[in-house]
Amino acid sequence: MLACFIDHALDSMLEDSAHCTPSIQLMEAEVALYWRMICRHLQMEAQAKGSDAASTMGTEAAVYAAEASDSNDLLEQILPATISDYIDLVKAHIDAGPNYRFACRQLLLLGALLDFSDATNRKVASTFVLELLHKPFDHEVDQYGDMVVIGDGINLGGDKDWAEAVSGLARKVHAASGEFEEVVLGVVEEIARPCRERTADFMQWMHCLAVFGLCLEKARSYHCIQGRATEPAELLQSLLLPAAKHSHLEVQRIAVRCLGLFGLLEKKPSQELVKQLKVSFVKGPAPISIIACKALFDLGMWHNLQEVDRVVGQDVLSQHQDYDITSSPLNFSDTDGISNIKLLDLLYAGLIKDDWDNSLASDENESVQGALGEGFAKVLLVSENYKSMPTSLHPLLLSKLITLYFSNESKDLHRLKQCLSVFFEHYPSLSANHKKCISKSFITVMCSMWPGINGNAGGSAYVVSNMRKRAVQVSRFMLQIMQAPLYKNETEDGNDTGEVPEVIEEPPLECGEEGLAIRIATEVATFHTKKTPAEKSYVSALCRILVLLHFRLSEQGAIQLMRRLLIRVAESVSAEKDLVKELRRMADHLKALDRQPDQEMSQDQANLIFGRLELDFNMDFNVSVEMPQTPAPCSTKPTRRRKQVRLEEESSDEDSSPTSVVPNNLGTVSARSQRASKTAALSKMTAKTAFRIDEDDEDEEGSEVTSDEDSDGSD
Repeated sequence: MLACFIDHALDSMLEDSAHCTPSIQLMEAEVALYWRMICRHLQMEAQAKGSDAASTMGTEAAVYAAEASDSNDLLEQILPATISDYIDLVKAHIDAGPNYRFACRQLLLLGALLDFSDATNRKVASTFVLELLHKPFDHEVDQYGDMVVIGDGINLGGDKDWAEAVSGLARKVHAASGEFEEVVLGVVEEIARPCRERTADFMQWMHCLAVFGLCLEKARSYHCIQGRATEPAELLQSLLLPAAKHSHLEVQRIAVRCLGLFGLLEKKPSQELVKQLKVSFVKGPAPISIIACKALFDLGMWHNLQEVDRVVGQDVLSQHQDYDITSSPLNFSDTDGISNIKLLDLLYAGLIKDDWDNSLASDENESVQGALGEGFAKVLLVSENYKSMPTSLHPLLLSKLITLYFSNESKDLHRLKQCLSVFFEHYPSLSANHKKCISKSFITVMCSMWPGINGNAGGSAYVVSNMRKRAVQVSRFMLQIMQAPLYKNETEDGNDTGEVPEVIEEPPLECGEEGLAIRIATEVATFHTKKTPAEKSYVSALCRILVLLHFRLSEQGAIQLMRRLLIRVAESVSAEKDLVKELRRMADHLKALDRQPDQEMSQDQANLIFGRLELDFNMDFNVSVEMPQTPAPCSTKPTRRRKQVRLEEESSDEDSSPTSVVPNNLGTVSARSQRASKTAALSKMTAKTAFRIDEDDEDEEGSEVTSDEDSDGSD
């Protein structure tokens, strides 16, 4: 059935191909895809059955061998009869134009299934590969008469998938060790001649760099490109570095990409290469800065950050000093000094720089800050491998990534959002040190996002409300990743008996929720009782996160310290009764966890915990560890009595005009009658009438005070 389907779909094409007629029927995209996938399936099936036949014996082996032979026979029937037929078929689709680009790429990938062991076939295919490598970028002419490249302007043919298909066919044809690199570098030597002589236009520059980039990307090592037509060092000096300074931006962009690939092949990156990448990152427009940024990150992660700084003359010992980039931002206008700046200093300065011009970015989903965010996410994810990177920089980087993830500027950067989403999913679970970094970043992130704190700008009530909502969302997000479970290490997957341990070693205090709770409590305790509205909302938000944190029974020191800190925290938010109740509930829970609740904690023990958390906080040990009792709410009735007493005192001071004061029981009846039914209201009116008849000897002023008091009660 499979053979019938293939014969029906490709009958006319195969007939034309077999008879080598000049007219070849073009294939639709789906037919080319199905053809390649079915051929690939038959080849894999034949290989699998052949392996089964080799590993078995007797009748079973014979059955497997027969099935493998059937698959090979069917594959030979549906493939082109000769290599020349195959090449003619591909050329026909190339000449058909861009509408058949997809089908042509499927046919190029089909070449990986063909046999090029015969010298004649290999020679014919090699000539075709050279034609593909010599084919320049497709272009069109705009309304001003300028040539515009079609495609991405980086990969051969303007498409990464096309470049992959061409390189796959070339490696299949030139399968011997080093033969692929020799052929491609021979093409580079030929088409680079006008570039060296400075007679090439920008299209020739781009074509030459695209072919060289294909060689650099697929070369297995630096040794593979040595000893060829042109030495790599000569290509660096005569081709790559001049292209990176070319007047045409498209040439600069593809040259910077080749510089990054070239640096990855070197045993250690050359000084000129690193300096040029730094200058391109700082001075180039957005498309060039993005590629230079990615290249610098790749070099730093491949060769080690320390090695990259060493090649530009940086002192190795200074790597262990803290990065003070936040206190002294770099001057990006100083071109001469940029090349001597340490790599992490330069990249972090770019991360905190908020005036990048992304108007010329080639991809709407990419920006310079997005590329920097992706790079630092990769570095933090494997930070255990970079011991030379100062640990004090980790919280700063993480804080910036969290802020960038929730900022309005990144909502349209879908690539960055997806990258950071995957990063935050795995980062907290890889290492306990990562949780420590999250704990240290919490207060920094909240202070940077809350309006009215640390000089943050506010705005209208609507803007401030949205900023607070976002900051609360960030705090809950950080709490969530802080509480994510740790992954088991490879050494914990099993022991000699093959049993998997059920318990993972608990992280230390500074890496757990207890450390974060103490950090939040000390931050809240630093605010006095009198606070601005921004400070009140900020402290309240911190406390609502604080009550959600958990304490382990093994951390007795942290439990005792937290019980004392809760006194200060409760005093800071004493006006919010609901929050005080939550804090009291937390204090009761901590008291239940405390194995020695009556034992006093010493100053040295507290300072030891503060030192582990790198906190500078003065604790008052003269106060009780018990939470103060919440006062009962006051009734409104005493207030009314005080008002009546005040009226009596005022009336008694008026000697010339004595007043008649309504007794308290009448006021009480009046107050109750206002909340009763109509019958009670009539009773009140009757009582007032009777009272006035009995007190007819009182003067008119006394009657007015009584009426005023009644009206006050009704109000």
